Amino acid sequence: MNALLTATAKRPVPAELARSWLLVAGTRPETFDDAVRSHADVVVLDIEDAVDATHKADARADVIRWFGNGGQAWVRINDATSDFWADDLEGLRRVPGLQGVMLAKTEFGDQVTDTAQRLGGDVPVVALVESALGIENATGIACARGTFRLAFGSGDFRRDTGMAADREAMAYPRARLVISSRCGNLPGPIDGPTVGTSHPILREQSATTVTMGMTGKLCLSADQTPVVNEVISPTRTDVEWAQEFLADFDARGRIVRDGSDLPRLGRARKIMQLAEAFDVVTVR
Repeated sequence: MNALLTATAKRPVPAELARSWLLVAGTRPETFDDAVRSHADVVVLDIEDAVDATHKADARADVIRWFGNGGQAWVRINDATSDFWADDLEGLRRVPGLQGVMLAKTEFGDQVTDTAQRLGGDVPVVALVESALGIENATGIACARGTFRLAFGSGDFRRDTGMAADREAMAYPRARLVISSRCGNLPGPIDGPTVGTSHPILREQSATTVTMGMTGKLCLSADQTPVVNEVISPTRTDVEWAQEFLADFDARGRIVRDGSDLPRLGRARKIMQLAEAFDVVTVR
């Protein structure tokens, strides 16, 4: 089959499948609209690490004001043990346009549950796991009521543990988050960001994200998002294989021939689901 992949105009990607999660400093409201117009699947307005303690209230107010003017995005809020968590939730509760929150430094499942309850119960919460304790409790966090998806705060995790940033050192925490997400029946977890401006390094690290079974990645700038989206999306070879396998499966009356058919059928259907969600189609 000769086929080319094309992408049509951008459309919203469901947060459970979102690949690129763009962090935007809450102190820079003039950048919010541009971030939303970027290639990011999800925009996360950051009122945690990106904001000095003396400016938390102002950043929160700017974010809420932007929502009041019709903005739509996620917000990374301060951790449940901080002095700012309760004020963040009080300010964001029932705010139109709030698509979800990312809870910083999550270490226990009840922190997610308490966050979700204070927000009204219908706001999705991504648990950002950033410490050794959080990794050890990852399955409990994934199974907690209110948890929508897990994310890896790799920088703070390395600072907490002293571990290196290379692929081998980070394999264990990434694997724990993937396995815990599966135990909690969650979508694949979101990997930590790539620091720096090198797109080859970003591409390499995004490929590691995929290899480890993670299905999203935090981004620190808008120009990272197209690379992340491309690497995490199904490849042309993936889509062509899935189409051919499903066509053959239908042609033989959907009969399972051996023990490899069901796993391949599941993979083919998943690839086609992602291709549709990411607006990637084949043109013959």
